[in-house]
Amino acid sequence: MAGLCLTAGVIAATLPLQAFTLAWTHSIEKVRWEEDYRIIARRLVLTEARIKGTGAGMEPPADAILKNGVWHYRPALAPLETLRLSHSPYAAGYEICGAGGCRQLADVLTGIADTQTIVIAPCDP
Repeated sequence: MAGLCLTAGVIAATLPLQAFTLAWTHSIEKVRWEEDYRIIARRLVLTEARIKGTGAGMEPPADAILKNGVWHYRPALAPLETLRLSHSPYAAGYEICGAGGCRQLADVLTGIADTQTIVIAPCDP
């Protein structure tokens, strides 16, 4: 199992994950958003997304299903080589969740700068 590689400038970390959830709180609406990914053939495959609410560019697609107050849907997105996230002091940080629970990416990448691009990718085997 190769796992998941995270980098932010010169800071790097590896997590032993083949599946994970990326979560964050929308900076304007203050609503949680979650995306589930699996590593398949050295790509990140988005398998499901969830959003608790709508507004400010967060409208779920027409085929989304509302379950217990949360919209569930499967985005039509091709497998990705990397995810690029903006880390900023002006918005709540991203969380990465696996079998052991959720952690702030800033805690995984200890010492990350206030404004930094975080790159998430499958690790080379």
